[in-house]
Amino acid sequence: MDAKTLELLDFPAIRQMLRRHTTTSLAGEWAEKLRPTCSLARVKRRLEETKAAQEFLRHHPGFTLGELGDLRPLLRRVARGGRLSAAELWQVAELLSLSRRVKDFFREKTSFPLLRELSRKLASLPSLEEKLREVLLPPDDLKTTASPLLAQIRRRRREVEAAIKGALEEYLRSPNWQRYLQEPLVTVREGRYVLPVKVEHRDKIKGLVHDQSASGATLFIEPWEVVEKGNELRRLEVEEREEKERILGELSSLVRQEVAPIYRSFVFLSLLDFILAKGRLAEEWEAVTPRLEDRPVLRLKQVRHPLLGRRAVPLDLELGDKFDILVITGPNTGGKTVALKTAGLSVLLTQAGLGVPAEAAEIGLFRRVLADIGDEQSVVENLSTFSAHLRNLARFLAEADEESLVLLDELGAGTDPREGAALGCAILEELARRRVKVVVTTHLGEIKDFALLHPRVENAAVDFDPETFTPTYRLVLGRPGQSLAFEMARRLGLSPELVARAKEFLRPEEREARELATLLTRRLAEAEKEREEARRLKREAEALAERYRLIEARLKEERKKILQRAREEAAALVRQARREAETLLQELKEQIRKEQAQERERAVQKLRERLGALGERYASPLISVPLSSAPASFAPGDPVFVPSLGREGMVVAVEGDSLTVQVGAFKLELPAAAVRPVAKRESLRGVVVSAPSARARPVLDLRGQRVEEALENLSRHLDAALLAGLERVTVIHGHGTGALRAAVRDYLSRHPQVKSFRLGTPEEGGAGVTVVELA
Repeated sequence: MDAKTLELLDFPAIRQMLRRHTTTSLAGEWAEKLRPTCSLARVKRRLEETKAAQEFLRHHPGFTLGELGDLRPLLRRVARGGRLSAAELWQVAELLSLSRRVKDFFREKTSFPLLRELSRKLASLPSLEEKLREVLLPPDDLKTTASPLLAQIRRRRREVEAAIKGALEEYLRSPNWQRYLQEPLVTVREGRYVLPVKVEHRDKIKGLVHDQSASGATLFIEPWEVVEKGNELRRLEVEEREEKERILGELSSLVRQEVAPIYRSFVFLSLLDFILAKGRLAEEWEAVTPRLEDRPVLRLKQVRHPLLGRRAVPLDLELGDKFDILVITGPNTGGKTVALKTAGLSVLLTQAGLGVPAEAAEIGLFRRVLADIGDEQSVVENLSTFSAHLRNLARFLAEADEESLVLLDELGAGTDPREGAALGCAILEELARRRVKVVVTTHLGEIKDFALLHPRVENAAVDFDPETFTPTYRLVLGRPGQSLAFEMARRLGLSPELVARAKEFLRPEEREARELATLLTRRLAEAEKEREEARRLKREAEALAERYRLIEARLKEERKKILQRAREEAAALVRQARREAETLLQELKEQIRKEQAQERERAVQKLRERLGALGERYASPLISVPLSSAPASFAPGDPVFVPSLGREGMVVAVEGDSLTVQVGAFKLELPAAAVRPVAKRESLRGVVVSAPSARARPVLDLRGQRVEEALENLSRHLDAALLAGLERVTVIHGHGTGALRAAVRDYLSRHPQVKSFRLGTPEEGGAGVTVVELA
């Protein structure tokens, strides 16, 4: 892809958009140098990276590596034996920290294998990172604890500085000395602590003069009594600098030993940043990953030019299947050139490994993309617009083959229309013979006619509103467009009489063709509106059907869960009853062995009372349900028993051998063989089942319970209430801090079988209770 084509198709602007999404310097360089490739393997890899980044960012939208400068120069220098500064060593420490954190982050991210595999190449050097952080004081110094000698030097330096400042502050505090000072302060000149002395009193304060103010009115004098201390301070500064250089040299040596993995981490972190930048750009565009075809074709659905943002009108465009050349016609400013550029840019984006802003895209690889767009006249080269176009066309004809995409804007323009059209038709015919893929824009009717007659050439129109004659910027395949010169002239201020006179210069058949074309456009627009409305209604119906399908599936799942919990609770009750009965029998045996005969009767009576109480506890909700021994017919309203649920219900509808049975809050579709008729209550006999009414009380007291325990009990109680057919439940949670009440109301708001809920009235308990209406 030559640089001129990339520029004509706005690819440099795409690079800048990509660079803005990078945070590391090296990734930014890669973005600026990005070029489309013709290698299928590289294109696949690039697109896989972008798709992986898009999916990752949808789950982790805030993920970023942060800024990372270019460490390559300092790493090369230290590799050659150079010493790094404290600031440069801190950059290395930050790189190692980032590398470790990214590696740890992706270690468990098995859903993103491509990014996880990339992170595995990052170095993990915890010892070196820890050593650097122990010694360095960001941004560009060493900690005092870096070495014992450095700590000793800095401690002595602080003592000397304090002594000097103490001596000089005596001058500031004394009224006798203050009158000789320009200002009552201690300052520094050439690394020495000095006093600002008025020039006329230079003989009053004896010492070394280190500087003079610009006005000459102030001398900066170091009094003699602190000169020796000042000299010692300078010696300590030299010693500190030497010790810091020694420590920096040792740290640089440690970095040098690991420079290869450090450099590798820098490169792979930059690569990760570059891949994530591609993903962010694709998300910004709402782009899709194009499907790669094994031959050069173009199928784009609702594609948009990325530089136009929300102003872009989506286009449907195809090339290479039924036809190889697409001729786009229509009015000026109607969007022909935008459609042309969108087609070419979609190919460049694909082969650069970026997403395509479209609903769907299927694109084959093109070895060449050649573009002739805009006015390229040159005064320097003595080229007119037409000459410049001809020079480009000659080059395209020399280079183009069936794996080339050629984009021609305003073919045949710039010269006599008839000759330009004839030349344009001949060029398109030759390109069609070679099976070159071409998108061309034109106003020339002869080229439109050529497209109608040639089997591998198709017309397309940029649409306009037939009532107002304003462009809609939509691309309509299969019909030629109109230039609308007369309509635009009228809209831009030419008088209607002048426009009418201009039409008279057209041949009668041309006028008739224009009128027919306008009428056809109006009819097609009306048909398209009706089709769009039908499509909209279809989408709404499909969305509504999907919504109800999801609701039905959720209700079925909830029903299964409720029934399963009910069965589990029933089984638990039975096991508990058995355990307690066995315990009572064991106690009875022990009692019989230990007590005297005269006491046995009392013990038996006592145990009978306990067994009776146990029976009331577990057996009071038991009812006897009769079984029918012979097949029976059913009618709506018949009471029936459902053995698989252990519940009674009522037949709602009958369809052949299938019944709709209402059981509590649920309607079930069951075969007739799966239920039994229920006889009159006077002759009840048969299976014994547990009725839920005794357990499904209308009041639930949660006071004193933790939130988790209370919500679990609330869930169980609502399930039992639904199975029992209760319509209302009162939940007592008390006043307290309000935390339990808030948790209960939040749970009820998400429960699919809760129709509504409210706080209790003062008679019901006020804010200490919540009244729940069940569906």
